[in-house]
Amino acid sequence: MMSSDRDGAPTVSEGHAVGIPYGPLILTIAMQTLATMAAFSAPTLAPKIAEDLGVDGHLIGFFVSTVYGIGIFSALLSPDFIQKFGAVRVAQFVMLGVVAMLSIAGSGGMNALALCAVVLGIGYGATAPVSTHLLIPRTNPKVLNLVFSIRQIGVPLGGVIGALLLPILAVKFGWRIAFWAQILPAALLILMFQLYRKSWDKNRNTSHRLFRGELWRPLYLLRDSALMRLLALASFSYAGVQLCFIGFMALHLTSRTDLDLIAAGQVLALYQIAGVTSRPVWGWLADRYISSIRLLGLLGLVMGVTAIAAGQISENWSIWSVLLVAVAAGATASGFTGIAYGAFATFGGQYRTEATALGSSAMFAGVLILPTIFGLIVGDVAHYWQAYSLMAIIVFLTGILLVVAKPSMD
Repeated sequence: MMSSDRDGAPTVSEGHAVGIPYGPLILTIAMQTLATMAAFSAPTLAPKIAEDLGVDGHLIGFFVSTVYGIGIFSALLSPDFIQKFGAVRVAQFVMLGVVAMLSIAGSGGMNALALCAVVLGIGYGATAPVSTHLLIPRTNPKVLNLVFSIRQIGVPLGGVIGALLLPILAVKFGWRIAFWAQILPAALLILMFQLYRKSWDKNRNTSHRLFRGELWRPLYLLRDSALMRLLALASFSYAGVQLCFIGFMALHLTSRTDLDLIAAGQVLALYQIAGVTSRPVWGWLADRYISSIRLLGLLGLVMGVTAIAAGQISENWSIWSVLLVAVAAGATASGFTGIAYGAFATFGGQYRTEATALGSSAMFAGVLILPTIFGLIVGDVAHYWQAYSLMAIIVFLTGILLVVAKPSMD
């Protein structure tokens, strides 16, 4: 485990943490990219799936909610398993779940999609705690936010690749092939992790007993720290709005504008690209000029304004206006997670892996609840502006709380 100094800043127990740990960083980015692309496949392909199966496309929003709902528990449980089996072995389990999910998704109808969402969720929650466990001992604290922000590029990168490639595959070969095409890279990553298992998992505690007192450590952090509670609230609300954008953008654009599925996928890809390019910028700023807490607050304020704008998109909007909203939404709603995880790791004390697990579970809870509410509102009133307005209020108020918060609050 890591230690910490009196002000909660990271201290490193291993002497080789001199900068950016490129090996673990690259593999954890790949893990997050492939797992996220699998999770976002259903909403990206929602119009084709709905057309083929004859169901309401808005129901696909429940796929993502299921993945992240199960992920709440896998996130909280993962530090316990990481201690016993090592982060590499748990990462391999995550990717095994991705392979199983993709295999099931392309094999049937709505029942198969529901099952594969559960399968993916069982491992998905461990992605951030695994990354924290591998990166923190090897990262210079002066670039911690930057490293975590780069690692989180895997989320929008997975969305970018999925948004660009999956609709094309679905149009040419069918949506089932779009799922199956992702299996090979996921399987190869399992083998790549095995190359480093001996060295990166050398500190695992094989005598550790599962499901004992340490199982509840993430919840103890939530109970004992006001700052952890505020970070959890921000993670909940921001991540929920992020998935509202991702889960419903393609349907929104194809039903309310003149854009077809491929063009809507390209707008969604631009949203994700904005998230990719903004994350290192936010991490760099948080390491050098502004606290991660304050920066998270400012992003929430901009996110709220962007959500209001997104709710007004219609066939009367120019493509440039749509793209501007997509960029602003991506840079905030998709760009915040790196500095959020950096804040959890910084202020989690010696329980940084557990703090990151708390952050993941809070984000997944937001993804479980807010997109579901969003989908119900749209399905009930057949308008998007009411749903986006509610999301805007939530993130704007959270942003205000973060801007006025004191990072040293206990």
